[in-house]
Amino acid sequence: MRNDGRRILIDRLWPRGLKKDEAQIDEWIKDIAPSHELRKWFSHDAGKWPEFRFRYETELSSEKNQSILARLAQVSQSEQITLLFAAKDVEHNNAVVLAHLLRLANFKSD
Repeated sequence: MRNDGRRILIDRLWPRGLKKDEAQIDEWIKDIAPSHELRKWFSHDAGKWPEFRFRYETELSSEKNQSILARLAQVSQSEQITLLFAAKDVEHNNAVVLAHLLRLANFKSD
């Protein structure tokens, strides 16, 4: 039995080798993922992390993404959410940026 709350995939592409019927994903939010151009530029190069983070946060400032972030922040106040991603580097990926922004949004609303 799962105990990690609402599981949300936040990648634009479906993770390789993962069957959709076995994924146990509650929601897939492709639109909150980094743009294709930013993802290709970053290429999971930890040396580009500070610039990636800045560029991704800039992408997230769009009205559409702000709406998604607000909804996720609201959901996270009433239930646990788990951000799912396919990157192997757990310290340098879009989920790290999103989790930080969600914590900030919840802090501001307290």
